[in-house]
Amino acid sequence: MKSLFTAARTCLDAATPDAKPALTLAMAEAFARGELALDGDAPPPEPIRMPGRPARPRLVHPRDLPRRGFGSREGRAAFIHAVAHIEFNAIDLAWDAAYRFRGMPPAFYADWVAVARDEARHFNLLRARLREFGHDYGDFDAHNGLWEMAEKTAHDGLARMALVPRVLEARGLDVTPGMIVKLRALGDAATADILEVILREEVAHVAAGSRWYRWHCERAGVEPRARFRELLGEYACGVLHGPFNTEARLQAGFDPEELERLLAVAD
Repeated sequence: MKSLFTAARTCLDAATPDAKPALTLAMAEAFARGELALDGDAPPPEPIRMPGRPARPRLVHPRDLPRRGFGSREGRAAFIHAVAHIEFNAIDLAWDAAYRFRGMPPAFYADWVAVARDEARHFNLLRARLREFGHDYGDFDAHNGLWEMAEKTAHDGLARMALVPRVLEARGLDVTPGMIVKLRALGDAATADILEVILREEVAHVAAGSRWYRWHCERAGVEPRARFRELLGEYACGVLHGPFNTEARLQAGFDPEELERLLAVAD
């Protein structure tokens, strides 16, 4: 039986927009069939490094990305590309959580394999839509902010669960509803329908982060709300922006006190 950790590393190393989602879906199916073992004798995780990526898109600082509106076809293609890039990164984030953090309950690995599967499916949907606009993944520049936070939290599963799902990925819960409204107003129901799927499933992904963040806090004997405030101050200055989708965040495991704190520290 193949090790889940080996499978996760294989998906992380996959370097093309065809191979990474295809391998992810295959490995997730193998895991669901019970063909991937949580190998207690597996070698420890390698130091975090940049996962496999295609030569394009070119990665630039977020301030160097041009601002494009939805009004033009090119602007909408650039937007779809930006969301596809987030989903491509999210595949790696899910696999790295499964690969890097050892000795967790089996449900932890089941959660992050399922997240990786969903992100691969989201990427494929967006890439197909992008091709309908005459473009492909890699045609526009992108940034590396999601993976940079993974690097910063590679040493600490508690911080990773707090900051990647519950801060960076949760941002999608806040901004996606407005994007859906704009797309439907422009008559782009096809893209809006894809975002509806992503929004619905991302609630569960952020909820997994909330669940395992609190698990880590309980194991460490720390109060989760206070530690979350500390982590926001340490890592998320300038990253957190309102307004927040309160309903979706409550469904994703935030509580009212946490949301009040987010409002207090957000830009």
